[in-house]
Amino acid sequence: GYIDGHVINEKFTLLIIGGAILYFLLSYHIIITGRGVENIKLLKKSTYTLKYTIFSTRGKSNKTILSKAALREDGIGELLKEEVLMSDEEEALILETLATKRYKPDQPF
Repeated sequence: GYIDGHVINEKFTLLIIGGAILYFLLSYHIIITGRGVENIKLLKKSTYTLKYTIFSTRGKSNKTILSKAALREDGIGELLKEEVLMSDEEEALILETLATKRYKPDQPF
């Protein structure tokens, strides 16, 4: 009896941990702005999704980053400004550009 119960508890614990990890991945964007742990930021997702769960801003223009609707809607602009990677003025110009129908991303990703 004890051994069976112990195995069930271990499986249940792993299920709980796996569920918690999945919930976290569905709930947050993990934004990497540079090297090192201090450059990893969490951005709450507005809907549960695995889209852009891990996203690096490195090597991407602010226009390319803001062109991702899911990230833009979840507040990536504010995060870029907090990290001093973009100014209010630059954000306004980019959002104006994105609002035009002719906009094509600078980069395919």
